[in-house]
Amino acid sequence: MSCQFDPDLRPMSGGNPIVRPATATRHASRLAATLASAALIGLASLGTLPVAAAERALDKEVVVAATAEQVWASWTSRDGIRAFMAPDAEVDARVGGAFHIHFDPLAAPGSKGADDMRYMALQAPKMLSFDWNAPPHLAETRAQRTFVVLRFEPVDATHTRVRLHHTGWGDGGQWDQTYAYFDRAWGAVLGNLVKRYAEGPIDWTSWMDQLRKMHAQPPAAK
Repeated sequence: MSCQFDPDLRPMSGGNPIVRPATATRHASRLAATLASAALIGLASLGTLPVAAAERALDKEVVVAATAEQVWASWTSRDGIRAFMAPDAEVDARVGGAFHIHFDPLAAPGSKGADDMRYMALQAPKMLSFDWNAPPHLAETRAQRTFVVLRFEPVDATHTRVRLHHTGWGDGGQWDQTYAYFDRAWGAVLGNLVKRYAEGPIDWTSWMDQLRKMHAQPPAAK
């Protein structure tokens, strides 16, 4: 037997009519639907909130005429680094191990380049990451650390795509100068990596001659 609302039945004190079970169920269903609609409207309105700007990063990509294992060795051994990136290096390819890249091996300790960098993660031969700093002439940001991730993806049996992602940037001051510097520098480094496998290891003789001449000059007067 169904229960219906009887308009003649009212509470003893007057006011709202008595609602029998079937009517109460319908009222509850309508209330639930109303609340659900309100919730959906609320969620939709969240989409209109301002979205934070994407994290600033440098992204570079090249295809190298080498296997992923060969490219991996280029980034994880002293001979590999010296063949394309810098005249000398101290490399210990393990988590927390040295990734010290000496662009100027003749400079004083702490000014050779990326003197105190470390490997942060390694997944041979697919991915590695390391912390990084600015060159000595950008002293403000040199005291800070950014973060570089490299990924190696085979294209075919003899070619590998190298993707570089450099993030962790601040804003203003020397941060903008440092970002612009590495936007150029990483392009040159990856270009040298391509050249290394197309033409052979980089010859640093001319570079070292320039460094010797520079260090032989008397210090500039202050």
